[in-house]
Amino acid sequence: MKNSIGRDIPENIAKDKRLYEGEFSMDSTIAKASPVIKSVHPGQGKLVDNLEEAIVKCGLKDGMTISFHHHFREGDYILNMVIEVIAKLGIRNLTLASSSLSVVHKPLIKFIKDGVISKITTSGLRGTLAEEISKGLMDDPVIIRSHGGRARAIEAGDIKIDVAFLGAASSDEYGNASGSRGSANCGSLGYGKIDALYADKVVIITDCLVDFPNAPASILQTNVDYVVKVDKIGDPAGIASGATRYTKNPKELLMAEYANKVIVGSGYFKDGFSFQTGTGGATLAVSRFLRNEMIKSNIKANFALGGITKQIVEMHEEGLIKHIFDVQGFDLAAVESIDKNPMHHEIDSSFYANPHNKGCIANKLDVVVLSALEIDTDFNVNVMTGSDGVLRGASGGHCDTAACAKLTIIISPLIRGRIPCIVDSVNTVITPGDSVDVLVTEIGIAINPKREDLIQRFSKVDIPIFTIQELKDKIERIVGIPDKIEYDDKVVAIVEYRDGSIIDVVRKIK
Repeated sequence: MKNSIGRDIPENIAKDKRLYEGEFSMDSTIAKASPVIKSVHPGQGKLVDNLEEAIVKCGLKDGMTISFHHHFREGDYILNMVIEVIAKLGIRNLTLASSSLSVVHKPLIKFIKDGVISKITTSGLRGTLAEEISKGLMDDPVIIRSHGGRARAIEAGDIKIDVAFLGAASSDEYGNASGSRGSANCGSLGYGKIDALYADKVVIITDCLVDFPNAPASILQTNVDYVVKVDKIGDPAGIASGATRYTKNPKELLMAEYANKVIVGSGYFKDGFSFQTGTGGATLAVSRFLRNEMIKSNIKANFALGGITKQIVEMHEEGLIKHIFDVQGFDLAAVESIDKNPMHHEIDSSFYANPHNKGCIANKLDVVVLSALEIDTDFNVNVMTGSDGVLRGASGGHCDTAACAKLTIIISPLIRGRIPCIVDSVNTVITPGDSVDVLVTEIGIAINPKREDLIQRFSKVDIPIFTIQELKDKIERIVGIPDKIEYDDKVVAIVEYRDGSIIDVVRKIK
């Protein structure tokens, strides 16, 4: 069966799911899911001696769903630690609903083979774990959801979390937890906050127990069942870098300069505009060019959104950005800022990008700058699978912000390692072409034909303009056309669009 953008969805998957029909084809009027509530009386404590005690007290059983957040990124110790204890307790057939999975989660392979984990839903998959899943490790396909789509699924009850295990840089004994004020600080706990609100049981895991009350708190005591102190929750070096540095790569700098010209010439660059930029080399460098242009034109932004970096913090402290809305901090400057700057706001993933609440903040975005592994001539974007078909990325907030922003810019080089980045059809669609307005490359830009207004505007801007087909043809004259990836029929991952419909699947590589 084919969805509205022509992606083949196997009938056995399509029969139980809605197929993608368009960015805003689905409205939702449903009751929110609700967690189990158990009262805690005066004098009753929440602090337990170890993880095993917390797991037993939560009543975790075979077949249940557990969740984790990914704010500790490659420095995360929590997930592997918890799963190891669960395995020793003999609990099996669990669904793992982590907000994302990284290279550091390679030990999960053993627990999948041993039957401890039988299903996974996540935003991202990387490293050896992703490679093994791409080769058919799991019987059931992984479900890939965007950050907004995951929040929607939790609130709608599509993901029913039995126990959430949430790491916190600091916590008091009653469960007021923060991503700051500890030795392994990560800043915003935006992805964990939504789990704490909807899970039946919530366990806070910290290596820094502080006096009550730990305020302000990212996760409140009213949503927490148990608190566990462990020796270490993570490696600070893998959680946040000292600084997210600008690229010195001339190609990336040129793409960033072109992207800045697109923003300035778009008509959306005016006092009070809002924006989100990524954390990759070229997308991060856009902030530098944008800062200079804002100073030159005496323009200030109302807010910046998303994963926050040093560059955004500096612009905020210079008075160029009024508000920061932070769902995830990427470096120490972002982590520290959230504690000291009152207009730096910590938000949860539903407020960030859930398409089925009463108005996520992504709806108010003027400009978003995003990256791509590949983009096709219909402007569909892949950020999930590599040129070899292996899972190696994350849906993240890509399709969420692309759909919502008035101007969506994709930055991509023409070639990576002699592999074309512009193709006839991407391996995996994460963001549909209808959400993309402009592609920026190192030789110029391509404008989505549906944006006739931008085509007229940029005809007067000093920037090379091509059709996306012309860009593709230029690449192929240089590197040729790669051989097609060979897949088996088995589906290893189902890609949900942010509204829960199926936009694509990932098949097992041969």
